[in-house]
Amino acid sequence: MNHTKKAKGRTIFLIVWIGLMLLLLLGILILAQHPTEHAETVKQTMRDGVLHEVNKISLFGLEVNPALISAYVVTAVLLLAAVLIRIFAIPRFKLVPGRMQSILEKPVEYFSTLARTNSPNKSGFVGAYVFSAGLYICLSTLFELLGLQAVTTEGTSIALPAPIADINAAIAMGLLSYLVILGAGLITGGLRGMLGVLKDFSLPISMSFRLFGALLSGLLVTELVYYYMTLSFVLPVFVGVMFTLLHAVIQAYVLTTLVSIFYGEATEPKPKKAKKEKSPKIKAKKAAEQ
Repeated sequence: MNHTKKAKGRTIFLIVWIGLMLLLLLGILILAQHPTEHAETVKQTMRDGVLHEVNKISLFGLEVNPALISAYVVTAVLLLAAVLIRIFAIPRFKLVPGRMQSILEKPVEYFSTLARTNSPNKSGFVGAYVFSAGLYICLSTLFELLGLQAVTTEGTSIALPAPIADINAAIAMGLLSYLVILGAGLITGGLRGMLGVLKDFSLPISMSFRLFGALLSGLLVTELVYYYMTLSFVLPVFVGVMFTLLHAVIQAYVLTTLVSIFYGEATEPKPKKAKKEKSPKIKAKKAAEQ
């Protein structure tokens, strides 16, 4: 009896699935015969996805990039969540963690372990920084999945992009990470430690453009798929979500790992140079002079 019910359920599921696929195929064929008119060419759309020269948003009378609004929203959400967790969740933590406490402690434990592994000498501050940076990169990348709409200064509607998809945000994140490493070298090793970090002058550039390039590739692919409406029934679900999730995890991991490694190198104690022993001839000569 149970076997018959399972077989019947599978048959119904298969029929519904085939029906949905046929409806999607029908929609694609209809749109292919009646193409949608776009206000911009695909070249202009992709160019604006990088430079944000056309689609600006008014913020208190100033024209700003949409990514700035996204950054403010993500920052506000993170700060509000931090305050609520500190007030309501942390005072209720127990020695034996429950499900909610375990969920909150998992990312903290991961980034603390990452900091202790790569920066064994000074892991306290860098652990807090990589946790904050990794969480911001991850959530700001996932932000574009919400599809929040905003009205541009020209009256058109656009979806707010990921904050890190803006070159300015990526450069700011790279420079901030470099300043953290530079400060660690100065505090632990003085001018000698700071000069050791300054030798890697290409580090902020590489971190910034690695972060920006990875997120930009996903943005351009998604923009290209959404531009052609004949593809927008099935592909954006897979392309957009796949690129966004992969970039959120990979880029957060890459930047936090690089920062913790270079921070560990900057805070590593420098061995003191051993004094050269005087040769026996020099000692004999000095003894004779005396």
